[in-house]
Amino acid sequence: MTDDFVRNRITQLRLQKGVSEYQMSYDLGHSRGYIYNISSGKSLPPLSELFAICDYFGITPAEFFDDSISNPELIRKAVEGMKQLDDGDQLMILNHINRLMKK
Repeated sequence: MTDDFVRNRITQLRLQKGVSEYQMSYDLGHSRGYIYNISSGKSLPPLSELFAICDYFGITPAEFFDDSISNPELIRKAVEGMKQLDDGDQLMILNHINRLMKK
């Protein structure tokens, strides 16, 4: 992982969430330029702040660093929803996923 990965991942997740750099900075309790400084390469968040950023996006640090998942918050919501279904409904959804993957 590189510094650029962290910056780009924050930007990707922020855009998916539909918030501005200013709004995200404000939501995290920082000055208006905090996220801009990260995105522009002027700084990187310390580890404790990276955890807060993960919480902000509703993802785990592992999901943050897994670039094979383009929208980890969406995947997490789907998994949480699946946990509430009975086995038959879970199997039905799995069959739909398998059918869609064949296309």
